[in-house]
Amino acid sequence: MSRSIVSTPNAPAAIGTYSQAVNANGTVYLSGQIGLDPATMQLVEGFEAQTVRVFENLKAVAEAAGGSLGDVVKLNIYLTDLANFAKVNEIMARYFSEPYPARAAVGVKELPKGAVVEADAVLVLG
Repeated sequence: MSRSIVSTPNAPAAIGTYSQAVNANGTVYLSGQIGLDPATMQLVEGFEAQTVRVFENLKAVAEAAGGSLGDVVKLNIYLTDLANFAKVNEIMARYFSEPYPARAAVGVKELPKGAVVEADAVLVLG
């Protein structure tokens, strides 16, 4: 199996023992992204701003892997408040078009650094 690590300064550096993404034979596994600004490593303020930042971070990692968000086949979204589900759909529509990737949206008690939203993805290149 061919495996390579994907890294970019255009997304936040890992805050733990993980890589931004791993490419395994053209399937790229993107680690979870929260609303950290990659320049400051600080969480942006507010649900909408954090959600936009999450998708911008995922986009940056996907591009560093040689792909785009259009290559995403599976997306997982974690929310500390499921009342924000409709807003996530609205923001997601700015980044994805049909056919949409498979997706799960899960309510969680808390996320790293006090974030209110996190997402990870799997994309297939080629």
